[in-house]
Amino acid sequence: MTAPQPPGNDPADRNRVVRVGDQERNAALEALGEHLSAGRLDLDEYGERSAKVTQARTVADLQELFDDLPAPHPQLSGWALPAVRAGSSPAVSGGAPMPPQPFVPNAPVKRSRGQTAAAIATGVSVPVAFGLFMLLLTIGVPGGVAWIAWLLIPIVGGIANAVQNDQRPPNRD
Repeated sequence: MTAPQPPGNDPADRNRVVRVGDQERNAALEALGEHLSAGRLDLDEYGERSAKVTQARTVADLQELFDDLPAPHPQLSGWALPAVRAGSSPAVSGGAPMPPQPFVPNAPVKRSRGQTAAAIATGVSVPVAFGLFMLLLTIGVPGGVAWIAWLLIPIVGGIANAVQNDQRPPNRD
């Protein structure tokens, strides 16, 4: 049994191993939605491709969903990566070489105070809602009314979403 070989300089080889995340999957779903509204996909095919998007693990998995479609395609970080020879650095469009960029695996995410507070509030809302629900039941509030405690979760989530959207930089598309 032979060990798997690392991908070569062929972009198709690298696309088979470059993993995608939720951001890339969301971009693919948005692009499929545009093709649906343009009439290039019917509802059944849109549903099939959308299901494949949610199961996609690599750039190649997403790329094959758009092979027969014109633009728009989702912007994927690993899609058609430029070939790099050993010991060289990739060139930018002007031909000037770019210095190698270090990979920082666990770089801290820069969040504003509002975003941090929203994240903490969202995480705490479930146990607080559960505690409030149990407290209301303990003090004798009927279960038909105590369920209102669970509304705390979507209320906090909605407020957190509003805070997150207010803190994002404007879209520059």
